[in-house]
Amino acid sequence: MDAWGWIVQGLNGWAGASSLFLVAAGLSLIFGVTRIVNFAHGSFFLLGIYLAYSLVELISRPLGLAWGYALAVPLAALITGALGALVEVLLLRRIYRAPELFQLLATFALVLVIQDGVLWAWGPEDLLGPRVPGLAGAVEIAGRRFPSYDLWLIAVGPLVLAGVWWLLHRTRWGLLVRAATQDRETVSALGVPQGRLFTGVFALGCALAGLGGALQLPREPASLGLDLQTMGDAFVVVVVGGMGSIPGAYVAALLIAEIKALCIALGTVELGGVHVSFSKLTLVAEFVVMAVVLVFRPWGLLGQPPAVQRGQTWAEAPLRQAQVASRRVLWAALLMATLPLMSSVLPYAMVLGIDVLVAVLFACSLHLILGPAGLHSFGHAAYFGVGAYVAALGVLRGGWPMEAMLLLAPLVTAGVAMGLAWFLLRLSGVYLAMLTLAFGQILWAIGFQWDAVTGGSNGLTGVWPSAWLSARPVYFSLTLLLVTGGVLAMQRLLHAPLGYGLRASRDSGLRARALGLPVERLQWTALVVAAAWAGLAGTLYVFSKGSISPDVLGVGRSVDALVMVLLGGVQSTLGPLLGAAVFTTLQDTLARSTAFWRALLGGLMLVLVLAVPQGLVGVAHRWRQFISSRGDAQGRGV
Repeated sequence: MDAWGWIVQGLNGWAGASSLFLVAAGLSLIFGVTRIVNFAHGSFFLLGIYLAYSLVELISRPLGLAWGYALAVPLAALITGALGALVEVLLLRRIYRAPELFQLLATFALVLVIQDGVLWAWGPEDLLGPRVPGLAGAVEIAGRRFPSYDLWLIAVGPLVLAGVWWLLHRTRWGLLVRAATQDRETVSALGVPQGRLFTGVFALGCALAGLGGALQLPREPASLGLDLQTMGDAFVVVVVGGMGSIPGAYVAALLIAEIKALCIALGTVELGGVHVSFSKLTLVAEFVVMAVVLVFRPWGLLGQPPAVQRGQTWAEAPLRQAQVASRRVLWAALLMATLPLMSSVLPYAMVLGIDVLVAVLFACSLHLILGPAGLHSFGHAAYFGVGAYVAALGVLRGGWPMEAMLLLAPLVTAGVAMGLAWFLLRLSGVYLAMLTLAFGQILWAIGFQWDAVTGGSNGLTGVWPSAWLSARPVYFSLTLLLVTGGVLAMQRLLHAPLGYGLRASRDSGLRARALGLPVERLQWTALVVAAAWAGLAGTLYVFSKGSISPDVLGVGRSVDALVMVLLGGVQSTLGPLLGAAVFTTLQDTLARSTAFWRALLGGLMLVLVLAVPQGLVGVAHRWRQFISSRGDAQGRGV
């Protein structure tokens, strides 16, 4: 490729950077002021592109296609911003001082609701918008044709950046926004109506995401998967640029887009006799950049270290002691053991039962580091997937028996966690969560693109248990035995010196160190143990399904585990068990009964976050208190 070829490829990257910047700028602005990691931000991008499709079609009939685009794009952004303001007033305003994980659960529930709302309104098919009149062709650049619309997008990015900069630095509202980014409690104490300020910021951020979606309509079809895909890219840009920094978001978007364009331009290169396909590194390159930045400069390229927040927040309740927890686990295991007896009547019950048991072990492994240790993770599925792939490769390529892989796969997963822990435990809070997301996505990209080893997007098939475990009742019994043992072992750890040390480190690391507790060693131990149990869950999963695909490493499965823990209750050892059982059963039941099961599940999550943030265990606890109080009142004759 000659010099002009590299220039044209760079222009391609620049056009992609402009679209990505619009989404990331809104996300960065929202986080900088509200401190909410808005997982639903990609959903507003999705709404923007779908609204633009309908508005272009509607306006073009009487006014023509040129006016259709000229009016539809800003209208889509305005409508998306108005919907964002409505979401902020009705939902997010109630949880600003909640722990970050509850905010994540609420915004993820919004993802499910909005996705099914789009499915209901526009259907499941991809929708391709028409070309923009006047920008439908291409221009000649040194003998190479470059899309005219992409040149327009290149100009849009700096224009929006300049507009947002002017709004933030030349208006009173922008002054208040910048002040709130630095110290929102002082701004509130000075009499500034914080509610209206937050609503305006959230509306502007969502409008920018909607604008980014609307501008993408002539370049790619509107499809239901764009929300999570865009959200992942936007997270990377915001973290690399610096949370709350709008210029940082533009620099990071340009950096990430140009690195991906460079990988595509390089193609396959021979290095030392080895053929390296750089074009396959596009999925992993951005997360490698994100991981490097987080390790060496957690607040981003142009960001600033986060200010200390002095406001009141929800207290992290201590992990409830459950003297009868082990007994309840054993009773639940005995109840599950009766499922094979009903196999003739309910043949699907054991399939669902195995899925529930695997989910229980996976959720409990996450709870071990999430609750007592306070280590937030968006990438716990990495350990689940590593265990599954190691077991599958051991059986298919290594010829190892299944029994050996039940031991070896968790050990290999623990070894992977040991290496990652050196990087992860340097950070905390949202930065730790973002780094776990980066490492998880790197492993997902490896599984997705390393065709020779992992099978790529097709995955691996033919991974079946040993002959003596081929009967489903026998495999179910083995899974029940291993999961019950694993859950009891983790509960024992939570109420052993390790668990108490982790809780002390979570509540006050400074005091824990002053008392002589090895905080880093305790966290390292918890992370490695949790990874091993997650690896065992992945091993049991792959032998129950007979195949494996890169989805087991994806962020969606990590979020599922988070939802299970928070749904059940993070302050209870029984919470992840109940949350995993209810979530898996509901997901399976609703998915087979209605096409809009995500909205129903998301609505249930929103109700729990707003009404009972302690989860289902909290609901049960309140119900027992109510029954007890009624009984006492009747006993007194009230």
